[in-house]
Amino acid sequence: MIKKIFILIVATVLMAALPANAKKPGQKVGLEFPELSYDFGTVNGGEGKYVVHEFTFDNTGDGAVAIISAIASCGCTRPEYTRKPVVPGKTGKVKVTFNTAGQKGEINKDIKLRLRAANGKSEQVTLRISGVVVPPAND
Repeated sequence: MIKKIFILIVATVLMAALPANAKKPGQKVGLEFPELSYDFGTVNGGEGKYVVHEFTFDNTGDGAVAIISAIASCGCTRPEYTRKPVVPGKTGKVKVTFNTAGQKGEINKDIKLRLRAANGKSEQVTLRISGVVVPPAND
């Protein structure tokens, strides 16, 4: 009898400790990305040579969601993104430009997006580009 009461008390305390609006694992603030990574394969590098990829996302939530910031893991990678909040049912974009100058071999670059929903919830999403840069013949 005491063991059952103890288990009941522990279960009650644990349930009370969980926030009422806790997100389920994997639940997003409302943006769905069809792809989180892109491999551009093998490209010839060099001054003035760029690789560009555009990630898209859909707002599948019930409120507007904004990208607050997009930070690349290095200066050779430049993200541009939809600046206005994206309302439910609409699509936004993150365009990533990678400068191959000074790069060679296998590369993996991350772009960390900070998202905020109209209801105040926020989260971070990481996009990744990868590939192999072949240096120019004179290097």
